[in-house]
Amino acid sequence: MVKFSREYEASIIPEWKAAFVDYKGLKKLIKRIKIARRDAGPPPLLAATTAGSSYGFSVLDPVRSLTARFTGAAHHAAASPEGEEESLESDSGELVRSTNKHEQEFLEKADEELDKVNKFYATQEAELLARGEALIEQLRILADVKRILADHAAASRRGRGRALGRAASMPPSLELSPSLNGSSGRHLLSGLASPQSMSDGSVELQQARVAEGAAVAEEVMAALERNGVSFVGGGLAKAKKDGSGKQLMGRAALLQLPATVRIDIPPTSPGRAALKVWEELVNVLRKDGADPAAAFVHRKKVQHAEKNIRDAFLALYRGLELLKKFSSLNVKAFTKILKKFVKVSEQQQATDKFSEKVKRSQFSSSDKVLQLADEVECIFLRHFAGNDRKVAMKYLKPQQPRNTHMITFLVGLFTGTFVSLFIIYSVLAHVAGIFSSTGSPAYMDIVYHVFSMFALISLHVFLYGCNLFMWKSTRINNNFIFDFSSSTALTHRDAFLMSASIMCTVVAALVINLFLRNAGATYTDALPGALLVLSTGVLFCPFNIFYRSTRYCFMRVMRNIIFSPFYKVLMADFFMADQLTSQIPLLRHMEFAACYFMAGTFRNHAYETCTSSPQYTHLAYVISFLPYYWRAMQCLRRYLEEGHDINQLANAGKYVSAMVAAAVRFKYAATPTPLWMWMVVISSSGATIYQLYWDFVMDWGFLNPKSKNLWLRDQLILKKKSIYYVSMMLNLALRLAWAQSVMKLHLGQVESRLLDFSLASLEIIRRGHWNFYRLENEHLNNAGKFRAVKTVPLPFRELETD
Repeated sequence: MVKFSREYEASIIPEWKAAFVDYKGLKKLIKRIKIARRDAGPPPLLAATTAGSSYGFSVLDPVRSLTARFTGAAHHAAASPEGEEESLESDSGELVRSTNKHEQEFLEKADEELDKVNKFYATQEAELLARGEALIEQLRILADVKRILADHAAASRRGRGRALGRAASMPPSLELSPSLNGSSGRHLLSGLASPQSMSDGSVELQQARVAEGAAVAEEVMAALERNGVSFVGGGLAKAKKDGSGKQLMGRAALLQLPATVRIDIPPTSPGRAALKVWEELVNVLRKDGADPAAAFVHRKKVQHAEKNIRDAFLALYRGLELLKKFSSLNVKAFTKILKKFVKVSEQQQATDKFSEKVKRSQFSSSDKVLQLADEVECIFLRHFAGNDRKVAMKYLKPQQPRNTHMITFLVGLFTGTFVSLFIIYSVLAHVAGIFSSTGSPAYMDIVYHVFSMFALISLHVFLYGCNLFMWKSTRINNNFIFDFSSSTALTHRDAFLMSASIMCTVVAALVINLFLRNAGATYTDALPGALLVLSTGVLFCPFNIFYRSTRYCFMRVMRNIIFSPFYKVLMADFFMADQLTSQIPLLRHMEFAACYFMAGTFRNHAYETCTSSPQYTHLAYVISFLPYYWRAMQCLRRYLEEGHDINQLANAGKYVSAMVAAAVRFKYAATPTPLWMWMVVISSSGATIYQLYWDFVMDWGFLNPKSKNLWLRDQLILKKKSIYYVSMMLNLALRLAWAQSVMKLHLGQVESRLLDFSLASLEIIRRGHWNFYRLENEHLNNAGKFRAVKTVPLPFRELETD
């Protein structure tokens, strides 16, 4: 049976850990009470009974001991004066001092913990209730807008049918333009059509367009006002009464008033950003009869608004579930600790009084969270799941993937197969003299690049699996930090399986290739090319196999990185971009493989085509810069989005310094003169100092001189502080790997490539080591702000205009 303390520690919400009752601290106080009572000796009557019995042990001793204990307690209560501060709690909730110092300390500590839990619960409950009310209002606005959009589209279709019947008899100047016929679903709140369409046609047609746009805008504004959204000018003004034409122009003049409501969709992608810029531009250019703040409410925008509201409801439900868990765990913790207290202290009256206070507390007695959770379930079921409860629960309560031993078995199987095949390949390559000075250089050229590429990928995936294992062991909520779904996110076993299967497949291909080469088969180099094609096919496979959700997420993140800064930068995006800065050798290997297999050079093994040509050199120069460039662009995007945070500019400067150092090293490799050697030392040293400062201070949160942990931070997840100091020294040593580039090492071709592969592997190890502390610091920041649920921006917002 698992002790409750372990179960409690394993069940608490990591980001809210500081708000939970300090169960361990209260247990320590109970232990002090037990030790103090043991040192004080048994009660007088029990001691007398024990001293008076000279007949040894008896089966009635437990009964005598229990009777003496109750008799001693009654005698102690009768001997206490009535005016002594013996009652433990009044009806007003104030604790009264106990005669025992340790018992009083426990009661005061328990009361402080109860107050802490109650205040936190009340704050979170108020925030969630306010969020729920705001979401319900947003949903009502969305329902009205969708209804009006559908009604207007149906009316427009009916009007279009009648207009087509009259089109043959109308003069050409009075024919309905396509812009009017097709505007029903594109500009719902736009009051009028575009300025170009207003300038065409007759006055009657313009007035008809104004009337139609004004009617739609009036209906939408009235619907929004019914839901509490106000407009500048206090609503719709009255139209003038002197003629139909003046009445229409009065409505047109009315629609020129800027409304205080708009659908605000964050520009998270280039398409949304371009649409937002276009809307703002058109809103500025629209002059007569248009509402600049409420223009361009079309179906696509309404769909985005609906998706945002759905995600906001999911986040709200997640917060409600966490708060219910918070309430139940704390109630259970108080119940358990009070049972322990009454057993040790025999303060039954104090325990009963405190239990009643716990029951009357808001986190124990309030049912508002339960009611709101039920209401959210009903709303989501009706509006977002088509009254299908199974679909609704799939989103509201996603099922955790079941742990299966099959994955563990496959990891062991592929790992053993990889080791066996690697031993076979090493023996065959040694017998064939592949790696000797007389070996075939053409074989080494292609095998080295292909094997290194897959080996570096496999090593990075393996280290990511180690990160996942450590994050899970230390209860770092990496899925919440990366905004991954817990039902589809990778586990450490999945990462280990991917790493082992990749290496097993690659080494098997190398063994087969070596057999075919020794047998004199032609086109043996096509096998590594087929391996590349197979890996690409698996990556883009549309079927739900081989971790499709993870593969698609990886491709989506890579798209966001490549097109930086046009996509909104999320945690997963810049975390992956940081991984790419450590995988520059991998990108160089991919460049060579693409050149070798796609340029048609595998027929004659023209290795020099992909190594010494000026185009290849320039491309290698660009590839070495790309990860740093992408990361710098992400920092600039965050600088603009986060209120011109100067730290983002400083972070971008770190990557610019890395690009400068890489450029100087490339120049030194081309012209190895003493001047350029000193330039390499100066630029690389400056970039390394910059990077080390950012690693230790900004990314890891270390080097705090005021911390209670010397040169670390106040809160540490790992218990042994020595691990952090060793990690800092290891990061420093691996950051200095560039020093090898200025050393004149006289190595052969095989030794030189082995050294390059080892340095690339060490950089990946450093990055995997960096990953853990980066997410540890991010998790502690979330815990410091009690941030356990993401905040989804609401689409309908008020816009203050002059």
